Amino acid sequence: MIPAITAKYDWILAITSMAFVFSAASNGANDVANAYATSVAARTLKMWHVGIMAIITEFVGAVALGDRVTDTIKSGIITPDRFIGNPGTFMLAMGCAEVGSATWLTAATFMGWPVSTTQTIVGALIGVGFATDADITWRWTGGSVSQVAASWGIAPAIACGFSAIIFGTLKYSVLEREDPLKWALRLIPWYMAFTGGILALFITVEAPTAPSLEEFGGGKAAGIILGCFFGCLLIGYVFFMPYFHRRLVQRDSRIRFYHVPLGPLLYKENPPLYYPRQGEWALTNHYEDAYGVVNAGGNRTGVQNPDAPAEEKGPKDTDVERQPDSVTSSPEIVPKKRLIEPEERFLDPVRELSWLNPAKWWGYLKYCFLQGVTRDVITHDSSLLRDIHSRARRYDDRVEHMWTYCQVISAIMMSIAHGSNDVANAVGPWVGSYHTYRSGVVDTEASTPVWFLVLAGLLLGGGFWFYGYHIMRALGNKITQMSPTRGFATELGAAITVLLASRLSLPVSTTQCLTGSAVGVALMNYDLAAINWRQIAFIFSGWILTLPSAGLISGLLCLMALNTPHF
Repeated sequence: MIPAITAKYDWILAITSMAFVFSAASNGANDVANAYATSVAARTLKMWHVGIMAIITEFVGAVALGDRVTDTIKSGIITPDRFIGNPGTFMLAMGCAEVGSATWLTAATFMGWPVSTTQTIVGALIGVGFATDADITWRWTGGSVSQVAASWGIAPAIACGFSAIIFGTLKYSVLEREDPLKWALRLIPWYMAFTGGILALFITVEAPTAPSLEEFGGGKAAGIILGCFFGCLLIGYVFFMPYFHRRLVQRDSRIRFYHVPLGPLLYKENPPLYYPRQGEWALTNHYEDAYGVVNAGGNRTGVQNPDAPAEEKGPKDTDVERQPDSVTSSPEIVPKKRLIEPEERFLDPVRELSWLNPAKWWGYLKYCFLQGVTRDVITHDSSLLRDIHSRARRYDDRVEHMWTYCQVISAIMMSIAHGSNDVANAVGPWVGSYHTYRSGVVDTEASTPVWFLVLAGLLLGGGFWFYGYHIMRALGNKITQMSPTRGFATELGAAITVLLASRLSLPVSTTQCLTGSAVGVALMNYDLAAINWRQIAFIFSGWILTLPSAGLISGLLCLMALNTPHF
């Protein structure tokens, strides 16, 4: 039975519910891209792969690990005392916060701004705090406004340092040594083990239902890290080493990633391969631009001087298609057709057909459902970016291939953590409004129905599927040249930063950590021109605009609603 005091405010709950749908979808479109952008930019995964994976990982994170008790007034930004005895006003405030958050997140996503969803909802709550004359926490305390502002510099700087150290270690221990493939085969199990240990602790600590690092204790944390470290080390030696030897050393064209479980059987002369691959041996070229030209290299043009001394020569940089029997390439540039965009792929063939023709409806239907995951978010037809990418050193694609597996696992873990942690940003205001409507009492901590976490998880993944490509374009290769090794260092550096910040109670945003990590990896080129500083400034401007924009929208909306004339 709905209490009489809130029964008349069912329209507020309806508007809040609609805003929640847009907020959760835009949350997914904006924040999920953080986890997968480097994997797509490095050509480790395709957009449609990520679209399917995002729906699964966000759903698992939200439902299996999501917090069952939601802090409806995020991090105590505004005090609830103002709303005691006024449940209708509290419902209105939460509804306006949801609308403000949804509006800014949607606008920022379509503008290509990767922003913090946590800071968006904080800004929206500040806005309704002003409108309702509630007390706002400005001082330097956990989750306060001053800490949010400090995170604009703290999080990227720390992540930048960690990712630079990780990539620098990888660079000098493997990538730039003589015979890098030999060193990669020796060290990849240890890198896998280190990655597994860090990510296991990351997902454990980031889950809202898990205790903090202090509550967890150093012994248990060390046990998780060491247990996963040695477990992954064993898996690396038993299963991945035979796979890499067969695929990269023997260059067996039949081998696919799903043959990894065969393990030691792959050392046999004729292993029992199920569903073998057909065709010639080939690897993904991780450095192509929009026309199939490789711009990454040791100089400005990305084309090495054939008269250069032998010790200055590395892999040549202008191959169009990767040659299977050599890591070098032809100096001839043969432009190839760019990836066909969805408008050209789905709409152009049926544009002249009558609407009575089912083929036209089918073409538009495919466009509606597939346009978000069939766009080119990797290559950028820009002379500026071609020049930036030419500053980055190109490494052996066989070595890069080994790190694709570490990169995919780290991206999946970060996506699951996002689903579990950030689902409250979209759910919080709605849960507050819903429980107040049902009980007639203001409650700042309310249990979240499981069915609602299911819906939120699906909306997070669905939002990425339909319009997450805007943020995928903004990150990755638009900041600097990405490859699997660089993407691996970027993601792991961000994960370590989040772990450290949790221990030290420092304010961080995963979005800002990943952006800082990308800069740190790019700095290891020892060339400031290898970074797109214009894009960094564009992203930073989005961070600064988040608090005031979300706050202005929600605050003005709430103020107008509270002061609307009526009969």
